[in-house]
Amino acid sequence: MTGELAQYAVTGVMLGSIYALVALGFVTIYSVTGVINFAQGEFVMLGAMLATILVNDGTPLPLAALAAVAGAALAGALIHEIALRPAWRRVSVIGMIMITIGVSVAVRGLALLAWGSDPRPMPAFTPGPPIELLGAVVTRQALWVLATTAVALAALYVFFQTTALGRALRACAVNPTAARLVGISPRRMALASFVLSGAIGALGGVVLAPITFATYDMGLMLGLKGFVGAVLGGLANPPGAVAGALILGLLESAATPISSAYKDALAFLVLIVVMIARPGGLFGGSIGRGGL
Repeated sequence: MTGELAQYAVTGVMLGSIYALVALGFVTIYSVTGVINFAQGEFVMLGAMLATILVNDGTPLPLAALAAVAGAALAGALIHEIALRPAWRRVSVIGMIMITIGVSVAVRGLALLAWGSDPRPMPAFTPGPPIELLGAVVTRQALWVLATTAVALAALYVFFQTTALGRALRACAVNPTAARLVGISPRRMALASFVLSGAIGALGGVVLAPITFATYDMGLMLGLKGFVGAVLGGLANPPGAVAGALILGLLESAATPISSAYKDALAFLVLIVVMIARPGGLFGGSIGRGGL
């Protein structure tokens, strides 16, 4: 029994780590722009697809990962500049959210046309048998997922606390009007938030690809679950969003003994309960609209 509990816990943390990277993308954009980007899952798909194609074509894994992250970051910039920037101040927030939903559908359709519907496998970063950890059996790629998430969170903390761009993004998150008065362009920061969000999502896709094959539609459910994790922890609270994503992963893992078919439904049940009981999330928000 102890071994089974450890297995469910490790699996839940691994799932939650992937959802956390997606949730951070939601929080990054929402904090700066006030818009929920429902195309966030497509950044994960682009990262997984690009990395898988490059690795299978013989590109070394580090270069393939960098190219995939850069490609998704570029896609984030294009989405902002082509689809969203022309609509700023002319379309309501609800209208902007609808645009992101349309972008998600469009990107998924383009991916289907470009790469087809066949799942694409990617070899594990570190070949070898699973490792036993605290009574649980853990694949080596799952350890890569956990390590990548931890490093990404630490890097984001350093970025927002110590760099000029990070501080400018935080300023726009707290008070866009005051930021504008001191020479910070909220529109440029919005562009930066989409670029950063694309890179974060792609990083999740790269480490996830060896576990679940890369497909053109893999971003749909991942994006929705990342959104649930962000809402669960607080859309204006990055640490809370990460905690919410981990909680969601653990809940899904705990539901496995009952029926794996309930896992997806559980995420949306959690979303409904949280929105009714605590609309601000379990951990609430922080200063202003955002909290970066």
